Amino acid sequence: MVNHLVDEFSDAQGALMAYRLLEVMYLVLPLAFQFAVLSRIGTLWIANWIIYGIANREGHVVNLTLIDLPGLTKVAVEGQPESIVQEIETMVRSYVEKPNSIILAISPANQDIATSDAIKLAREVDPTGERTFGVLTKLDLMDKGTNALDVLEGRSYRLQHPWVGIVNRSQADINKNVDMIIARRKEREYFANSPDYGHLANKMGSEYLAKLLSQHLESVIRARIPSITSLINKSIEELELELDHLGRPIALDAGAQLYTILELCRAFERIFKEHLDGGRPGGDRIYNVFDNQLPAALRKLPLDRHLSLQNVRKVVSESDGYQPHLIAPEQGYRRLIDGALNYFRGPAEASVDAVHFVLKELVRKSIAETQELKRFPTFQAELAAAAYQALERFREEGKKTTLRLVDMESSYLTVEFFRRLPQEVEKAENPAASNSDRYAEGHFRRIGSNVSSYIGLVSDTLKNTIPKAVVYCQVRQAKQSLLNHFYTQIGKKEGKQLLQMLDEDPAMMERRQQCAKRLELYKAARDEIDSVSFN
Repeated sequence: MVNHLVDEFSDAQGALMAYRLLEVMYLVLPLAFQFAVLSRIGTLWIANWIIYGIANREGHVVNLTLIDLPGLTKVAVEGQPESIVQEIETMVRSYVEKPNSIILAISPANQDIATSDAIKLAREVDPTGERTFGVLTKLDLMDKGTNALDVLEGRSYRLQHPWVGIVNRSQADINKNVDMIIARRKEREYFANSPDYGHLANKMGSEYLAKLLSQHLESVIRARIPSITSLINKSIEELELELDHLGRPIALDAGAQLYTILELCRAFERIFKEHLDGGRPGGDRIYNVFDNQLPAALRKLPLDRHLSLQNVRKVVSESDGYQPHLIAPEQGYRRLIDGALNYFRGPAEASVDAVHFVLKELVRKSIAETQELKRFPTFQAELAAAAYQALERFREEGKKTTLRLVDMESSYLTVEFFRRLPQEVEKAENPAASNSDRYAEGHFRRIGSNVSSYIGLVSDTLKNTIPKAVVYCQVRQAKQSLLNHFYTQIGKKEGKQLLQMLDEDPAMMERRQQCAKRLELYKAARDEIDSVSFN
């Protein structure tokens, strides 16, 4: 299974993923050959399974790097810094403390095991002994009359895993290029014919050590397969979800490209409408324009100055010309009302502009929140430009309509309001009042008061009708036909132009390729693990 996994993950990225996967699995690979390296004395060895290539073609082992850590130094020798002792120990610990490492604690048989730095450090970082395998070398070099049975049989120092003795090639054999097959045969013969170790021959040697590690590998995999499978399945779900967000690669067919563009537009419009309808924040700002900004602007109109006694006298007098009015200064009334209503154009236009800016901001936010658009920066820009152009058209229509409402109030006054005025004046005034009082101060104040009352009536009306016009011309149109003109333009484009619109963000394309590759590798790993069964 391990070899198959590495075959699946044979490229640079795959190799790293294989390492991560094997790291989770605590894989210890069956070393079926060349354990001669274990003959180095006083060295702590870690099988840290770092994948660096494709599996061995014979299928025996997976290529790996066996990290040869230096022996723990006691004293700095000439040419070495005083800190060398601590530096070496820190480096060694950085490897052996990793829970995904197997510690091969190598000790020479002709030295006291109690002084073994390898055993001491292994016990510190692996107190349970689950990751530590004790290996005795140089059994063939012990003094005559001595043996290492106390260690090998666990009486001198017991480990969770059994001690394994090995006999490596001598320096003379290495110089003569004695191959490993012959070396392994000599090792088997040594243990089989040894009076001290003959009864342990089937549990000694490099081949048995490889078998022991293989059995450990199998037991670890047995224990880890459920969690490994769960991890892989979770990774697959996350990658599939991310690929859904990233979207599928762009099709070359013009029809498919047009369909993609329309789907992107619909996704944007859905979020935009949610902002307006209250599903997302933003639409409430439009209501704030009508409920707060417009009434405040109407209250701030300079009507007091326009209807001041001095201005009323001036307007009425100028309206009469050389022939003073006979009954009531109607022309003066009309000029005062027209002048006052002209002030309402500002708040009307301001309401249109305020809603326009809110809609533009909602377009910007909606584009940013539409996940499907993130991969298409060019299309985002074109969509935003089209939406802004549409909003400009709606704003122009909104201004025309709201100003038309103001002009309508000027074009035809509410007659009933003024018909009541003479009766009210007659009731309020002394019938014997002289006509000379007509141009008195009270007379002009009364005219100003009457006009102010009428303007208040109009203000209440416009306060209700301007929002209706703005919503009808801008908000409603934005909801219903924001991209209608854009759709018409898209329908006229050819395949090459559509593809240019869907020019994708290179970083997004690279990310999708990476996710797709990782997804493929994880699925291959899951299939490989699912196919494994241990008897």
